[in-house]
Amino acid sequence: MAVLVPGGAGYIGSHIVRELIGRGEDVVVVDNLENGHKAAVHPKARFYEGDIRDRAFLDRVLDEEKDIDSAIHFAANSLVGESMTKPLKYYDNNVGGTRILLEALRDHGIRNVVFSSTAATYGEPERVPIMETDRTEPTNPYGETKLAMEKMFRWVDEADGIRYVSLRYFNACGADESGEIGEDHNPESHLIPLILQVPLGKREEISIYGDDYPTPDGTCIRDYIHVTDLADAHLKALDYLRAGNESNIFNLGNGVGFSVQEVVDTARKVTGHPIPAKIVPRRAGDPAQLIASSDKAREVLGWDPKHDSLEEIIASAWKWHQGHPDGYGDRK
Repeated sequence: MAVLVPGGAGYIGSHIVRELIGRGEDVVVVDNLENGHKAAVHPKARFYEGDIRDRAFLDRVLDEEKDIDSAIHFAANSLVGESMTKPLKYYDNNVGGTRILLEALRDHGIRNVVFSSTAATYGEPERVPIMETDRTEPTNPYGETKLAMEKMFRWVDEADGIRYVSLRYFNACGADESGEIGEDHNPESHLIPLILQVPLGKREEISIYGDDYPTPDGTCIRDYIHVTDLADAHLKALDYLRAGNESNIFNLGNGVGFSVQEVVDTARKVTGHPIPAKIVPRRAGDPAQLIASSDKAREVLGWDPKHDSLEEIIASAWKWHQGHPDGYGDRK
């Protein structure tokens, strides 16, 4: 059996590929390299450069790779701000691409899909911690398209028997302990790599968007989950589907929130750099707190995140960024 990983050259996808290879899985990666990096793909994975919106390309891959029984789907655009200004790009790539991918999987008899979803499907939280049964009202096209993809999976399961697990991440962060792969986005929008750009000399200071939220120190609180723990959840979701279980949705987070100020302070400790910070006005639509309840994933999948120390998370990211100050160095 082999696993197809669309988007396997991206930040989270490359870490999942590494874990799959590590446990002896046969892995096939497809990626158009719009946001991914060929250098991030594990050398033991078979890599095909192409777009999931290209049905002929997918058919060529699936005709050649006849042992694929499951897919772990990461191929999507994921910048909230960009989605607000280019919503049609997100509907085309995320929703349209997933439709074509599902058609190809159906026609080639592949019936298990683990899907990379997001906490952005919830929008403004009804309560903290957030549970899988809470209302889903996204506040941006990125979250809206991911929710539409989840709904597509549900109906395709009913019609065609493709079972899925949707994993709603909170704030993915950190890097593989080897320091060989890590986070490299352009533009960068995630807090920890942005903070680490200061000690790397790539920016003079970090901006903190608002210090007047109803939180202990006035800055936003988020649930940070180490990418290696995310990878472990994907492997457990894959095993869950291969065992014949029903489609399901799970939150993935630590269930513990850290404020922006705490993240900055911890990065100062880890790097030994003062990291100047500047308070700037709030961004529209930033909730005060986003924290996951991951009880369901723990109970059903047997998932137990190991890297829940903020210092450990930032230290792993710092190891990667120190060793790769320009990321993978393959900017087009």
